[in-house]
Amino acid sequence: MPESATAAPPLQVSSETAPLRQVVVHTPGEEMALVAPGNKDELLFDDLLFVEEAREEHATLVRLFEAAIGDAGAEGGAVLQLSDLLREAFDGADARESFVEALVELLPERNFEAYEAELKALGPDALHRFALTGQAPFAVSATPLPNLLFTRDLSAVVGDHPILSLAATAARRPESAIIRTIYHHHPRFAAARERLIELPEDVTFEGGDLLVVNERVVMIGQSERTSLGGVLAVARALLDRTSVEHVLMVNLPKERYCMHLDTVFTFADDDTCVVFPPIIEEPRDHVLHIEAGAERGGDGPREFRMRPLPSVREALEEVTGRSYTFIPCGGADPIRQRREQWTDGANLFAVRPGLVVGYARNRATYEALARAGFHVVSADDFLGFYGDAAAASQDRIAVRLSGNELSRGRGGPRCMTMPLVRMRNSES
Repeated sequence: MPESATAAPPLQVSSETAPLRQVVVHTPGEEMALVAPGNKDELLFDDLLFVEEAREEHATLVRLFEAAIGDAGAEGGAVLQLSDLLREAFDGADARESFVEALVELLPERNFEAYEAELKALGPDALHRFALTGQAPFAVSATPLPNLLFTRDLSAVVGDHPILSLAATAARRPESAIIRTIYHHHPRFAAARERLIELPEDVTFEGGDLLVVNERVVMIGQSERTSLGGVLAVARALLDRTSVEHVLMVNLPKERYCMHLDTVFTFADDDTCVVFPPIIEEPRDHVLHIEAGAERGGDGPREFRMRPLPSVREALEEVTGRSYTFIPCGGADPIRQRREQWTDGANLFAVRPGLVVGYARNRATYEALARAGFHVVSADDFLGFYGDAAAASQDRIAVRLSGNELSRGRGGPRCMTMPLVRMRNSES
């Protein structure tokens, strides 16, 4: 295993916009080329991606992160590839066995149990290829994992506690086995294992539904992908084990166009958010404030106190004591709002406060950002103009990433990132 793989920097995510120090991504590969007209619906894709172009777009995103993080990256590298982490974990026979056992447990309908011995006998490279593509040297019913592109959903780090996903769909359930294997067996995460939050088997939770507002406040979407039981299980764990004092549950329509909270709401800086108004601003009484109550006697769990709040804005302002600016995805026109939300106009990723990246095709969203004081630049211009100075700049910048292929996968830059370390200089 490479020396860098054995480093174990502490995990720490203190907010959605604290400067990024380390992030996990997955550049699409062979698994994406296996999506075809006959299986795309089963694999949760609306269209087929031109893989070579998608890889180039993703490589630009990675270069942007590396430039913006600069020398402030956490030990072991600023940008980690999920595929590399899994392959390094598979160097251990115990990790390979654990992965196969997780597949058997999580996907009983696939009958992996009948092939358990053969799968456990595969070497690191062969099992790694099977894990990503579903292809093995023997007949087994498995599918590729093109949704690995969206690493956000595999895990969420709150403070120094990683939460493992429990995917809602069979197409993504093997991803839960992958992230479980990495956290439990890769040396990089040895120090974090005692702080792992693993959820009951009868709930679902995906990381796109969790936003860290600050050390005390977390938002969780109750969505198509995260069940009410998942929200409550995550809330209980955070209130019991971390510095979190307030959980804001946002009830979302259970529909594909808003499959996670971060498809309709993201942070651009500490008090500026990009929102899809029909879901975030127009509904009323769709937010539940959850906080810890008094501890029960003996070893019983602490009780919750729960109360409805009128809106996301009012809930945020009440629990944080701050005022927020909401920038509408798609601008003021309702049709543009819906068109650009469909192509992830609200799914921006903040590299630091005031430095965000999204898809260039969402022009009305960028016009709204410009009116709010952001300097809008292309990814290439950002890399060319700022270069090594990107990490030191404090300008408010909205970077336009060419995502004509990536956006066909129905996920934006936040969906494609799983931050492990975000902290301000004062927290280092």
